[in-house]
Amino acid sequence: MKNNFIILLMSLTMVWLTSCEKANSDVDTSDANGSAIGEVAGIWSKGTVQRITGDIIIPEGKSLTIEEGVTVLMDPTNKPEIVVLGNLYVLGTAESPVKFTVEDSYKTKENEFGKLWGGILAAPSCKELILDNTYLEYGGAVTSDASTSVKMRLYKQKAGEALPALWFSNVEGKLIVQNSTISHFYEDCTYIEGGKIIFANNRFFSNGVTGGEAMNFKSGSLADVAFNLIYSVNTNALKLSNSGDRTPQAHIFVYNNTMLNTGWRRPTAKGGSVWLEASVKAEIHNNIFANTRFGVKRDAKNPEDSRSVLSNNWYYGYDQLTVDQFQVGKNDIVGGTNDVRGKAAGENNPKFTAYPLETSVNNYVFDAAWDFHLQGNSPALKAGTSAFKPHFSDGLVLSNGLSYSSPKPATYVGAFGTKF
Repeated sequence: MKNNFIILLMSLTMVWLTSCEKANSDVDTSDANGSAIGEVAGIWSKGTVQRITGDIIIPEGKSLTIEEGVTVLMDPTNKPEIVVLGNLYVLGTAESPVKFTVEDSYKTKENEFGKLWGGILAAPSCKELILDNTYLEYGGAVTSDASTSVKMRLYKQKAGEALPALWFSNVEGKLIVQNSTISHFYEDCTYIEGGKIIFANNRFFSNGVTGGEAMNFKSGSLADVAFNLIYSVNTNALKLSNSGDRTPQAHIFVYNNTMLNTGWRRPTAKGGSVWLEASVKAEIHNNIFANTRFGVKRDAKNPEDSRSVLSNNWYYGYDQLTVDQFQVGKNDIVGGTNDVRGKAAGENNPKFTAYPLETSVNNYVFDAAWDFHLQGNSPALKAGTSAFKPHFSDGLVLSNGLSYSSPKPATYVGAFGTKF
């Protein structure tokens, strides 16, 4: 009997070791492609392909670094989640970005709003998370009672929720998302509950079926949001809120962003461009709102902090309906100083280099040939202001020695100046 017990124990141990072969806490796949499930940490080195066959967890106190050119292929059958208890550093380059995606055969019309994998879920124990030159696409799967995030009480802590591409929740943590693209997600792209945050030079498009924002900030967030392109999200380009019980008060700088066609696919009171609520302190400057539903809009029953400042924002509407609905005094629209806000259709054309302004406001399909730089004779080139200082213009230093700074404000409006 004793010998049989020993044999059984050895067999179980071998099964456990086999199942964890690519899932140990210090996996270093720096020289090879791999697959992962369970706990991971170490390095996924440049140019490799990592196949994620089930939920992966970066343990607390550990880090995973993903180098340039890595492709992270998610299994649409198992719909994996990436749970970050430690730190995650995704370090792509413009020439060799990192991609969290699915096989091309799954990128169909039926799957255009994802739900083929979960998202990146950073628990309160996550101190640092970097997404640089990173693609996140075709995710947003709906949680179940069996989901790791539900069992760990992460995000909204319940089944039946469509996951965002990124959830972050540490008021003492540091979050940098730059030069990245989030597309083809079912609802929210990001849901941020605190931290020192930079969102800069990103693109958001083809997101949201029945709801969802490109960037959704809650209390505890000190954020600089700059030079982003946000195209046709279902609800708002940005939801700025101080909801929750976290300290500090949410204080968000939003400057030099280009927003187009946002909010029209959710024709309710909240669908729009920038939504302010719950005593958030917002500083909103130098943004272009082109054919968006509303402009900056407040929750009249629970408005923003009275110290909020808006200035030098640019509004354009191709038709009269669009122009009429972003007028201050209607629908709780918030105005600013030195705004450019005409009253007739076609007024204040920002003169993009290559974008048909008559494109339907319900269109969410992004054309890579579009160019939102401003033409050399654009009146928007001299309409901005640099008379403010974002939170992190002096930089955020990370524990691995990397440093990131918020971009300086430009004196043009929108995310792009002239091309040359």
